[in-house]
Amino acid sequence: MTSVRLHQLTRTFGSTVALDNISLQINAGELFFLLGPSGCGKSTLLRIIAGLLSPSAGRVFFNQRDVSDQPTQQRNAVMCFQSYALWPHMTVRQNIRFGLEVRKLPTQQQHEQVEQALALVRLTELADRKPTQLSGGQQQRVALARALAVRPACLLLDEPLSNLDARLRHEMRGEIRRICKQAGATALYVTHDQTEALSIADRVALMKDGQVVQVGTPAELYNHPASVFAADFIGHTNLLPGTVTGHEQTLLRVETAAGPITAASQPLQGPVTLGIRPEQIRIVNDGTSASKANRLQGRLLESSFLGQTSEHLIEVGTQRLRMVSAPALVDTPTQITIEFDPADVLVLTQ
Repeated sequence: MTSVRLHQLTRTFGSTVALDNISLQINAGELFFLLGPSGCGKSTLLRIIAGLLSPSAGRVFFNQRDVSDQPTQQRNAVMCFQSYALWPHMTVRQNIRFGLEVRKLPTQQQHEQVEQALALVRLTELADRKPTQLSGGQQQRVALARALAVRPACLLLDEPLSNLDARLRHEMRGEIRRICKQAGATALYVTHDQTEALSIADRVALMKDGQVVQVGTPAELYNHPASVFAADFIGHTNLLPGTVTGHEQTLLRVETAAGPITAASQPLQGPVTLGIRPEQIRIVNDGTSASKANRLQGRLLESSFLGQTSEHLIEVGTQRLRMVSAPALVDTPTQITIEFDPADVLVLTQ
């Protein structure tokens, strides 16, 4: 297995800085995600790792080997594109064999690696079909099998599920993780879909404007965002600007447009931004309240029934808060009281 190290990578296109001094360590066998909004530099970074683009500055290392000046074929970094790029006139088996033939491996070795790749993606029974006879999810698995058949040092996935419908995307997330882990591949996966990243990544690098703003496990990024951008991008957090008015023991008191709120935090001063996840807010029905919980009066503006959950938009003071309830709530009154625990309030200073 291969580890990947990026050292101070920069890429410019004329006066536009696409990547700005990025350093990352991707461990051998890791499923590592590059996550961020469109235009943040994710695909540019992936293409530099693949050898399809040269960096303006910085180096790329596979294990301890500097591959910055090596072409793609010498790196053995294989990219899976959004379009799958399957040959329509070839069968599934022939598509998977294609890269092995280009590398001129012995015929018996080609046969063995093709059959292993077919078994890995569970397509042995469909090996003699053409791509047009397959579903989108099956075509995606053929593309993965073709990439894995050549035993890549690094597997690069550029928005691989973008062409699938919602149900297939959900099914393929687990399949991609299973396939990569079973193959022992070091994989870098580009997406702007936070759900994909949170559900299957080992670690995630969150990018913005050509820079990496935070790296961590999905749980670390979700529960401990380092900035307002990270909190807002991952989880659609309710963000409330406020001013610190005091601190008592482990509780920080903050005045916001929704009212006074306490948060479990170290002492701070001045302006802050509070983040409250929609699923951390609950409606108080019986007049009781959790100990030390924040309680606010609000007006229900709209509700959406989503099956297992419901989503509600609540006006509190001059602030609008989004709340998610599981199980779903129905017949919610217009005037409501909501509460959330101080421990669930994020205090952000960036």
